[in-house]
Amino acid sequence: MEESLPTQSPAASASPMARMMRVLRPSHAHSAFSATVVLMVSVFLSRIIGLVRVKYIAWLFGSGMQADALNAAFVLPDMISYFLVGGAASITFVTILTRYRETGREKEGERSLSVILTTMYLVLGGALLLAEIFAPLFVSLQFNGFDAEKAALCVKLTRILLPAQLFFFAGGVFGAVLLVRKQFNVQAVSPLIYNLGTIVGGVLLVKQIGVSSLAIGTVAGAFFGPFFLNWVFARRAGTRYRPILDWHDEGLREWVRLSLPLMAGVSLVTADSWIIAHFASQIGGAVSQFNYAKQLFTAPMAVLAQAAGAASMPFFASLWARNSRMEFATVVADSVSRVACLGLLAASAMIALGKPAIDLVFTGGRFSAADASQCAAYFAVFSISLFLWSAQAIYSRAFYAAGNTIVPMVAGTIVTVVSLPIYVGLFHGFGAMGLAFASNIGIAMQTLAIAGLLHQRHMVSLASLDYPELGRCLAAALTGGAVTWIVFSWLGGVVIQRLHLARHHRLNDIVVLVAGGLVWTAISMRILSKTGSELPRVMKKRLRLA
Repeated sequence: MEESLPTQSPAASASPMARMMRVLRPSHAHSAFSATVVLMVSVFLSRIIGLVRVKYIAWLFGSGMQADALNAAFVLPDMISYFLVGGAASITFVTILTRYRETGREKEGERSLSVILTTMYLVLGGALLLAEIFAPLFVSLQFNGFDAEKAALCVKLTRILLPAQLFFFAGGVFGAVLLVRKQFNVQAVSPLIYNLGTIVGGVLLVKQIGVSSLAIGTVAGAFFGPFFLNWVFARRAGTRYRPILDWHDEGLREWVRLSLPLMAGVSLVTADSWIIAHFASQIGGAVSQFNYAKQLFTAPMAVLAQAAGAASMPFFASLWARNSRMEFATVVADSVSRVACLGLLAASAMIALGKPAIDLVFTGGRFSAADASQCAAYFAVFSISLFLWSAQAIYSRAFYAAGNTIVPMVAGTIVTVVSLPIYVGLFHGFGAMGLAFASNIGIAMQTLAIAGLLHQRHMVSLASLDYPELGRCLAAALTGGAVTWIVFSWLGGVVIQRLHLARHHRLNDIVVLVAGGLVWTAISMRILSKTGSELPRVMKKRLRLA
């Protein structure tokens, strides 16, 4: 008898390149880890393109009148999206469609999708029409510090941007179909196309129509990225949209139940930028400077929190739907601990190296060195709260996965109302910088409130967090950040002068960022290793480096 030889599965025997290509297929069903990696890479690339987009705007318009008007023009469309579709179309749809899928009722889920999309297109379309009419009134109230010329331009740009919300909503619905199937690659690509839209619009049309070209490019990016790409691959997955109106549809009622609290309440996570913009409009250029600082700040935040949260959401929802409460609590706590640890470490590097990063990314054209210095100061203050922004993104999704949007809505609204006097007081006491500190205080209150409510309801225990690891990461962050800042803020100036790099600002910034990054990494990793942190080993294992 011949001895049979062990065989390998095709997956195991495939080459690394073949495995990578399989993972990158739009229809590939991901694990929680591979989904997180794909989305983190995507968000990183998207933020790079986003920073190029912001750099392009800053180069063209600096922090002047046109830049302020453009940055402010996004507020009304964002508000409409938040209050009419809950600002979380894909999150609520993931919960609903997961339930249909887990119970074998996918056809019913597809019909409900058509009903919801048809109904909300009528509602959202009507709201956008009213917004087009009343945009001047909104701008006069929200940005009462704008002069007549800046306000008029802001109204014009707002009216151009409003229709993009239709594309975002429909894209969120079709994107949920793919997320439920654990297909994340389209979600990875669509933000890249959206950000490119603004740049392409400017390159093609800025000489003809000025700053309006960027608004038109943004709308085109919203159509081709978030909407069209998701629609194409949802259709390939078998989903067919049909215009249906049925007020008694079970899925519609469930979506309204989940989304209404998100529409009725105001979370500080979203309202923070609205509040800052309102007060900053009283200071020339501050709206743009805050926006640029936030854009750079949200790059690592998106990589840490949004990508991990978006990837985890379907898995959280699946665990909750299967009644795996203990595993649900453990997975959420581990996710929070992980992103908070990474948030602490990233924040220390951002604070230590923020000034040369701002100089390198934004300075040039109409964006002056003085603009960069002020922007860097805002950026440093925002960075302190990076770990809180990261943690609250995971905590919030735990509630959404459990189908409970009322509790976080009420908590978020209360936190927002309580925070308002803090913004007012710190703005009047310390000017624009006070708004940055108020933002940090507000997000701390938001994170503690959501975490406390999950603990109180026995969903995710605060005791489950990895406090020893958080302590080790905090020690590494403080040491690495402090040493890097001292070396490159004080001694760095002497070295730069001796190497005759002072006149070569770009080269100066690159040298400081590269050398500073190496110093920060060496010190932080050394502290983590000496204190017994598992993070370096886990990261190496996850990235297949060990």
